[in-house]
Amino acid sequence: MSLLFVNGTLMRGLALHGNLAGATFLGETSTAPVYRVFSIGDRHPGMFRDDARGASVMGELYDLPPEVLAHVEASEPPGLYIADVQLADGRTVPGVLFPRELTPGHQEITAWGGWRAWVSRQARHADVDGSGSDPSIR
Repeated sequence: MSLLFVNGTLMRGLALHGNLAGATFLGETSTAPVYRVFSIGDRHPGMFRDDARGASVMGELYDLPPEVLAHVEASEPPGLYIADVQLADGRTVPGVLFPRELTPGHQEITAWGGWRAWVSRQARHADVDGSGSDPSIR
């Protein structure tokens, strides 16, 4: 079994959560305040470490059997990869990250605290202006 911190579409109720079938949800948690997050085409987040300008990012922690972890890695959108993530409680666990060099041109959403808050904001905004919302981000 392996721990995995997720902060995007793999979280409960979101588009790719089914890729975690067979994993055990351990709870909501957050990173140490050293990460930045960008909305990558409003399809998924891209998080990377930035000790100077980072913040804490909300996410979920799972315990995965090896076959589920392999499936998650094979199913991630382009650019995302698994590497060490420092949690707020001091632990370092594997998590889903995105290369900083691929974020130019994408909107930074760090101030929202994470993907779920950003998706919720986008849905509220779409409801207010009547433009609808992209179902892939729900």
